[in-house]
Amino acid sequence: MEFLEYFTAPIIVFLVVVAPIWIIFHYKTKGKAAGGMSSNERLELDEMVEVANNMAVRIETLEAILDVESPDWREKQGT
Repeated sequence: MEFLEYFTAPIIVFLVVVAPIWIIFHYKTKGKAAGGMSSNERLELDEMVEVANNMAVRIETLEAILDVESPDWREKQGT
């Protein structure tokens, strides 16, 4: 009986505070160790980044053309 009375508070603190944090960090580090993504997902992500970069270049080119052809196209856009 004395044992339970003496260690009740530390056990409760451990179960309520320490154990959940421990479990969260355990699975976070497991996910990082596994890379978080499969090689297939990584290839798809790299491909999407390349497509996005190409689109950004195209948009910049189109805006440059519009700036030459119609300098006030940006003001007309909102109306």
